[in-house]
Amino acid sequence: MELIKRLLKNKWIKWGFIGFASVLIFFIGLYISIYLGVFGKVPTSTELSSIKQEEATQVLDQDGKLIGKYYIYDRQPLHFEDFPKHLIDALVATEDVRFFEHDGIDNISLMRVFVKSILLRDKSAGGGSTITLQLAKNLYGRNNYRFFSMVINKFRESIIAKRIEAIYSKKEILTMYFNTVPFPDNTYGIESAARKFFNKPAFQLTKDEAATLVGSLKANNYYNPRLNPEKSVNRRNVVLNQMVKYGNMPQDTATFYAKKPLGLDYKSFNHDVGTAPYFRAQVKKELAAILDSIKNPNGERYDLYRDGLIVHTTLDVGMQQFAEEAMKEHLTILQNDFETSYGNSAPWKTNKKLIQRSLKNLPQYKLYKEAGLSDAQIRDSLSVKRDVELFQWKGDTIQRMSVVDSLQHYLKFLNTSMLSIEPKTGAIKAYIGGIDYRYFKYDHVSQSERQVGSTFKPFVYTAAIENGMKPCTYFSLAEVTYSNYDDWTPTNSGGETEDPYVNYNLEMALSNSVNTIAVKVLNEVGISKVLEQAKKLGIKKELPNLPSIALGVAEINLQDLTGAYASYVNSSKPVTPYAITKITDRNGHVIALFKPEVTEPAFNDYTREVMLEIMKSTVNSGTATRLRTAYNLTNEIAGKTGTTQDNKDGWFVGITPNLVTVTWVGNDSQSIGFKTTGLGQGANSALPIFAKFYSKLNSDSNYNFITKSHFENPSSEVVSDLNCEPEKRDGFIKRIFSSKKKERKFKGNKK
Repeated sequence: MELIKRLLKNKWIKWGFIGFASVLIFFIGLYISIYLGVFGKVPTSTELSSIKQEEATQVLDQDGKLIGKYYIYDRQPLHFEDFPKHLIDALVATEDVRFFEHDGIDNISLMRVFVKSILLRDKSAGGGSTITLQLAKNLYGRNNYRFFSMVINKFRESIIAKRIEAIYSKKEILTMYFNTVPFPDNTYGIESAARKFFNKPAFQLTKDEAATLVGSLKANNYYNPRLNPEKSVNRRNVVLNQMVKYGNMPQDTATFYAKKPLGLDYKSFNHDVGTAPYFRAQVKKELAAILDSIKNPNGERYDLYRDGLIVHTTLDVGMQQFAEEAMKEHLTILQNDFETSYGNSAPWKTNKKLIQRSLKNLPQYKLYKEAGLSDAQIRDSLSVKRDVELFQWKGDTIQRMSVVDSLQHYLKFLNTSMLSIEPKTGAIKAYIGGIDYRYFKYDHVSQSERQVGSTFKPFVYTAAIENGMKPCTYFSLAEVTYSNYDDWTPTNSGGETEDPYVNYNLEMALSNSVNTIAVKVLNEVGISKVLEQAKKLGIKKELPNLPSIALGVAEINLQDLTGAYASYVNSSKPVTPYAITKITDRNGHVIALFKPEVTEPAFNDYTREVMLEIMKSTVNSGTATRLRTAYNLTNEIAGKTGTTQDNKDGWFVGITPNLVTVTWVGNDSQSIGFKTTGLGQGANSALPIFAKFYSKLNSDSNYNFITKSHFENPSSEVVSDLNCEPEKRDGFIKRIFSSKKKERKFKGNKK
């Protein structure tokens, strides 16, 4: 005591002691004020015992394979048993070697940091943070205070860490940590990171892969294995050496893994890329409507981005990948042929009215217009060149372009859509809404309506047969002018080369897609009955009451068209394509369940069997024969090609017993069609996507139930009624008294 009194008489020691005591009292007071919530509420033990973290909604295919996620933070939770031991060893050895010994605060590490970092100024001493402290930061983040921000946050985290340790076991803490820790590329949780960087679940991570991901925690961007592979390898090897140092791995094993390349298999779940982006976008729209009417147990609406819902869909991811490959293979070639056919006369280069009209639809143009700029000023502004990332089939590129240049670049691209469904239910198995979702957001499956061309003709023939017309009814190829419809004269693609004195039966006429006969059949059965038949087939849109409907001038949504064609292999019942089967919450409880819609038959069995036989002929001897000759498909297939006026749209419908597929190809601008019918006809523009898709299915035995399926045998009555000569020629007398082109009135009055 006397010694202390003597020391305090020294003014330097006295003021040093006062300063130290003041600092100590200040930090004690600061700690107490933080504990009491002066700087913001600190979660209580009760709140910590019921931690609920935001989780990504997962979208699964029919077999439970992950195809996409909706999230603010990309996170998928796991249980402790899902973590491989070497993953835990890597984390503990690198981040917190005394994790299983301390109570949330590692005093030995803190002392080391104090001595080395503060007294000795050694920057390599480390931060002294424990896994539990990091978990506290992951769970509750950090606030920005004007003064002492780091100290306040550290004190706050230490309080939370102590409470976490008092409530949870070490296993539970590790589980929460691995489910919340941020990895590179805005990825939260080890499961999401494993799937993103190595395309596998966390439990399948190898020792070097686990070390790579744990190593990235030190600095997410700096050690990002995608962006900085060399730095990531070096950091991975540091983790491996730490595992050797603390007895988790022998040296020779670490040496072996240290020599391996990263082996990334990067799979982004970004909404714009990856498998089936148009499908995922459509599912998201549907979910928004569904969840709007469902409440969680607390009476609140579910949050698509935070509540960790599991969305089970009908999609077959393998089939989807085949479909996307087939589309890309064909469109790459077709786009080149399309551009070559136009040469220097391409409308996206020379048609000033088209370019100007397209410019005025751009958001930038509208903003400038609202700001009061003149057309000339807007044009000048949109002509400024800048670096732009452009889509190209041979690979994306960056070029210096103006908005006008970019517009002309994108005007030239053909777009596409494809839908494959299970005809018995309407379950969607493959879905392509366009050529690349990053650049072409418009979905041609769910949003678009295009003229369907000759794919409407089977509905005309269906109505005719359903109303008593026999398959061996013959109609002349000759052109007819309908005087009560502005002297409208439908023609055939063969034009003058066709013999007007030849008569086809229904099978020959439809399988060869003869326009003149389609209109005559429509005239015979009546427009009203065809429109009624289309409605029974699930075509929701109000169709034009015009004879040209026989040639497919109606604009119909692809989903409706696909659902209608399913009727020919579904007991005459159309279906409504659907994507979602059920939705569960994060705990697996079903919150919504969906089943196929039940519909009534649209026509009788006789009609269905006749139509199916006719559409088989389309593939075997009609407009779709290249499926047999060019693509060598031997499967049982029925189908229908379609081409619209001026070659604006190309269609193909492929029907097999267990799969119905519709493909469409055309330009987004309906002012731009194919240069020639040979290039733009459905058999050339749309059919090859189906052909390549089906060839890929044939190569995979998993799809034998589709590719090796057989149509039902037609009844003896149908076989008998189809047993007639495909064509007849007018006799000599009839040819003398008939003209090449006739004039008649279409049944019913023009409206």
